[in-house]
Amino acid sequence: AGIEVILDVVYNHTAEGNHLGPTLCFRGIDNLAYYRLQPDNPRFYLDFTGTGNTFNLLHSRALQLVMDSLRYWVLEMHVDGFRFDLASTLARDHEGVNKLHAFFEIIHQDPVLSQVKLIAEPWDVGEGGYQVGNFPVLWAEWNGKYRDTMRSFWKGDEGHIGEIAYRLTGSPDLYQHSGRRPYASINFVTAHDGFTLSDLVSYNKKHNELNGDDNSDGDNNNQSWNCGVEGPTNDPEINALRGRQRRNFLTTLFLSQGVPMLPGGDEWGRSQNGNNNTYCQDNEISWLNWERDEKQNQFVEFTRKLIQLRSDHPVFRRPKFFQGRRIRGSEIRDVMWFNPGGSEMSEEEWTSPFVRCLGMLLSGDTMDVLTFEGEPIRDDTFLLLINAHYEPIPFVVPGQEHIEWQLILDTMDPGGFLMEPKRFASGDDVDLGGRAACLFQLVSGAQAQAREESWKKRHVEFPALSAEEERARGK
Repeated sequence: AGIEVILDVVYNHTAEGNHLGPTLCFRGIDNLAYYRLQPDNPRFYLDFTGTGNTFNLLHSRALQLVMDSLRYWVLEMHVDGFRFDLASTLARDHEGVNKLHAFFEIIHQDPVLSQVKLIAEPWDVGEGGYQVGNFPVLWAEWNGKYRDTMRSFWKGDEGHIGEIAYRLTGSPDLYQHSGRRPYASINFVTAHDGFTLSDLVSYNKKHNELNGDDNSDGDNNNQSWNCGVEGPTNDPEINALRGRQRRNFLTTLFLSQGVPMLPGGDEWGRSQNGNNNTYCQDNEISWLNWERDEKQNQFVEFTRKLIQLRSDHPVFRRPKFFQGRRIRGSEIRDVMWFNPGGSEMSEEEWTSPFVRCLGMLLSGDTMDVLTFEGEPIRDDTFLLLINAHYEPIPFVVPGQEHIEWQLILDTMDPGGFLMEPKRFASGDDVDLGGRAACLFQLVSGAQAQAREESWKKRHVEFPALSAEEERARGK
């Protein structure tokens, strides 16, 4: 079916807990070998995981156990890769998280494990555990900075416009320096931990009262916004805004460079009633309800079309980072950034805390990717406009000459994708809604003219050939 299986593995701790926990296996076999103990008081465990203990990958037998387990899952069960829970813990030595840890070295030289997908959750609960962007080549990472930036931006927080540009383009500030590619960034807004997408736009605070810990468990820093009312409401304006915010999140997620990740159920808007830590809820709170209403089915269709758009257009999934490269004889570059006036963003605008509106042009002519036959891959050109202001903003369609674009997606529309795309020319004003995103596609048929004319500093007219010259040319 073409579906890969990525196994979520937890090698950082066991169920034996802290010094008061049960003796089930490793504690009774060799406590010193299998667990990290406090050097000055080895009765107690080092806890970088929040579970009471830390598995000791500094010991050869513990490390061998992990490697044998990984190889078994690949060779016998044929999984395609792994997502490593709290991966920073696996790379800790006596000094902290070490990029040269034996855990990495053994995986990289293993002829089996080095060929599968390796995805890190690049943090733990210990000091210095947040390691987003610091894992070695061959590794992809859950990009926590992508999640945090997108949540803050669409919530309307100040001062995120520059970082938004990094996150939309595959986070080169995190991954390019180590020689990795955009697909090292696993982009996500929600995961199995934390709020669902629907709850992210419906609750300001977590509601974990039913977990039995007086609402003390779970993350307090969710960067969520309830759009005006905490929890469910019958207010049509608030529900419309929540739906638009969900479309905004998915639009930027699937049109960003990197690899998008979406938890099951978010594609129709499942809720956990504000619970952001449902590990102990084996009931309706965490179960998936497959009976969907009309609005949920509409959101499923929107998600499906976004995935299809991304699949159809390689410009949204480039294997290389943008370089600001120009098309020969043209002013257009592989990526360009515009303000609402249709001009390129200035240095002052990039650093302004008040800018919440941005245009991103992706050129399909500057992919810098070849087919197996050595032919350059080209795609359509797209213009993405995003506005996190609460008010609409008139946005001038950029370009020096009149070429046609078609508006194919507008998150102000309940369906997201327009039944009949609207045509605009460069220089036209677009009414970009408050807290909304729009996607334009350079009109097919005008592509050749657009590539030839729209961004040139000058246009050279050549005289028409005479009939004799045409015949001579044909020979």
